[in-house]
Amino acid sequence: MLVPVHLSRILIREMADMQVIELSESGGTRRFPIVIGLPEAFAIDRRIKGVQVARPQTHDLLAETIRALGGSLRAIHIHDLESGTFFAKLVIDRDGEVIEVDSRPSDAIALGVADGVPIMVEEHVIEEASADAAVEPPPEFGADAGEPGDAE
Repeated sequence: MLVPVHLSRILIREMADMQVIELSESGGTRRFPIVIGLPEAFAIDRRIKGVQVARPQTHDLLAETIRALGGSLRAIHIHDLESGTFFAKLVIDRDGEVIEVDSRPSDAIALGVADGVPIMVEEHVIEEASADAAVEPPPEFGADAGEPGDAE
């Protein structure tokens, strides 16, 4: 079963080796962090805020490529969690044909966040990830963590 989630916050610390996004169950109480890289964190933040840059960045390029090939990104599907690593797919529709493309969740979210693309997580993934988050929250998360787009 797929569970809809949304990006509830992003924590950017430029001097840290890892950045964190938090996904929260839409209409529920479960949530979990995903550790991502600084470039992906900046891309998500920039695309949330609608900041335009002079030349297309990687996620802009991929979004335009999907459109130019007659497709549209319909969903982000986080389908597995193995040894602390999340696995995702881009779900692309092209003239009624569904195409799934392997992706890191951070890249998929950076790609889809600007257009409000739904993020769906397999039940077993959200169960495991939210249980792990309840036991050992990342040290970067705390009461001072901001809303999506807040950079610290």
